[in-house]
Amino acid sequence: MTLLSVGSANAISDSGNHPDISPPPHIQRAIADAHLAGQGSFRWFGLLIYDAQLWVGPQGYQVAAPDNAPFALDLRYARSFDSDSIAETSIKEMKITGSASDAQYSQWLRQMKGVFKDVVKGTHITGVYLPNYGARFFLDGKGLGDIPDPQFAHAFFAIWLSPKTSAAALRKKLLVDIGHD
Repeated sequence: MTLLSVGSANAISDSGNHPDISPPPHIQRAIADAHLAGQGSFRWFGLLIYDAQLWVGPQGYQVAAPDNAPFALDLRYARSFDSDSIAETSIKEMKITGSASDAQYSQWLRQMKGVFKDVVKGTHITGVYLPNYGARFFLDGKGLGDIPDPQFAHAFFAIWLSPKTSAAALRKKLLVDIGHD
């Protein structure tokens, strides 16, 4: 079952421009003038796994140059999952969209297992992409830790945002205000 990452499923969304939705404080601190780009729900065999929101700054998410500006992906879980399963599923999905070495995937798996925590229904995990640095993670708005590796961050967020994602419908909902390829 897919946990933090995505897999073959349908996405349901209330996407579109949401000027009345304010970013959570931890996203406001990480991304100046953040606004909601899109949102959708990830389901696995009909079961809601999580709701996802993509938050972007004034530069937005640039499909042609995704590494140029910070953005945040917030997942609100509808089920409980342990942290090791979240990390392991993330690696499986990263392999679908990327081309890192086995050694890199092993290192990233260890790093994610050191940062991620178990989730229960209603828990939010937020990942913030920080250009030229890596990724910062939050659990319900509280810092979990950083993985200071730009290649990791690119591969991790590609799980949802790459044209190669295994959840194209969710990607479309997340990028609704941006357009996508």
